[in-house]
Amino acid sequence: MKSQTLQVKLQELNITPSHSRPRVSNDNAYAESLFRTLKYIPAWTEKGFNTLAEARDWTERFTHYYNTEHRHSRIRYVTPSQRHRGEDKELLMKRDAVYRAAQLSRPERWSGKTRNWQPVGAVTLNSEREKQAT
Repeated sequence: MKSQTLQVKLQELNITPSHSRPRVSNDNAYAESLFRTLKYIPAWTEKGFNTLAEARDWTERFTHYYNTEHRHSRIRYVTPSQRHRGEDKELLMKRDAVYRAAQLSRPERWSGKTRNWQPVGAVTLNSEREKQAT
């Protein structure tokens, strides 16, 4: 689709186009992060969707999976839903206790410290950019 044709179609659909600023790679970090996540999950369909309803259904299932089943490494392998509900602290305390008990019972199996199971603070995508804004 050519640029002018796309612009006309967007107007017909009452869609206001937005563009990232030139040479600003992190202008839309949340969208870029989502695109990367979608691109690398096993459930991503390479063939596309046949209908809008099919795309919406897939997106709804993905969102449920991402928020309630997928454990995120940046938040210590808990789900966003667990973190949002405040369940992460107790869960991480239990994991820490299991790791410490395992290390005490078989110290020869451990070459160093156990995994850090302390809850993380705020998580941002562009922490440098947010620091510059303040």
